[in-house]
Amino acid sequence: MDEINRWADIDEDLLKEISKRFHAYDDYLQLRLVCKEWSLKLPKIPNGNKIPWLLLPDETVKNHSYEDEEIYHLMQLAAADDETLDTCVLEEKDIYHIMLPEMQSDNKFIRGSGHGWLIVQSISDGTMQMLNPFTNRSLDLPPVSTLPDIIDYKPDNHGDEYTLWDFRDIRVTGDRDSVHRFEVYKVIINSSPEHDIENFMAVVIFGPNQRLAFYKPGNMRWIRAGLKGGIHETRPPSEIPVGPHEPKCLIGCANGSLLMLVRYLRHPFLRRIRRDFETYKFDIYELKRNRKEWSTLDNLGNYILVIGFNSSVQIPVPFLSKGNQIWFTDNQTAMQSSFYDPVFQDIGIFDLDHGNFQRVLLEVKFFCPPVWLLP
Repeated sequence: MDEINRWADIDEDLLKEISKRFHAYDDYLQLRLVCKEWSLKLPKIPNGNKIPWLLLPDETVKNHSYEDEEIYHLMQLAAADDETLDTCVLEEKDIYHIMLPEMQSDNKFIRGSGHGWLIVQSISDGTMQMLNPFTNRSLDLPPVSTLPDIIDYKPDNHGDEYTLWDFRDIRVTGDRDSVHRFEVYKVIINSSPEHDIENFMAVVIFGPNQRLAFYKPGNMRWIRAGLKGGIHETRPPSEIPVGPHEPKCLIGCANGSLLMLVRYLRHPFLRRIRRDFETYKFDIYELKRNRKEWSTLDNLGNYILVIGFNSSVQIPVPFLSKGNQIWFTDNQTAMQSSFYDPVFQDIGIFDLDHGNFQRVLLEVKFFCPPVWLLP
């Protein structure tokens, strides 16, 4: 008994240092369940291990029954071998199942993720909510009806109807489900509200022109983005193409520089591919602090870039992985609709050292794009 008590009373700092050696989240959970004292000493979310998870919608797996509970599936690629990375199907040994209590409906879509949180939107009523699947905490965000380009919302017996500005800034009307389904493109957050609620901020990309609006705790609606204070202005590189097949994302780095990642998509009509779009190249540009010109970047060093429907981030190399890679998922929001059949998505890892792609889940169809989840 004395021996057991000594383990239960282990120094908290030593226990946390031990926990950093557990690189799979389910192993970490087992560590917390050893005894009550360890569960109290260790946080629900591991602090020292930031391995990306691939969150897969339930529609991808049809051979399980969970009594109508909403199930999502987590796939951890960082600890996978080459055989798993080249997998075409979901295999039970590589999947962890989680229940999301706020997602028990087939009309809710994920609009983004960041800092361990998911941003979930309801198609039926337009509400938006943040959910942390590791702690089961939630936070309400303003609904779609409060976005800046929404003029009026009139529910009636014949179907709810919105009045809003279109891409030409002309007043138009739209039915409720269509507006709820396509008005919000993506939501990103600057931090976890559990750690710093006073400085927490969410940003939504909305409308046909993909404008920005902000939310801070206490706000009742989304506020249109306005520039205040000094503005550091710089032009993008002249060689960067403009068009829907070359989407771009901005990524802040730990050293204060800014990265612009250009993703080149091959349209299915231009080549016989099974997915709707296929990534065939990435270009990276860097804007260093206090500089006004972009420069090309071909080596990420001991970092990887994680992009997709989540907040795009730069993170140190995860355990059992390597640096100088881009981890990507699809972000074709037009496919997030029950009006469409499930489609193949473009998911994988691009290695800048060798210029090659490793595709993941080539034979699996999704109703909405999977997202990366960072604990």
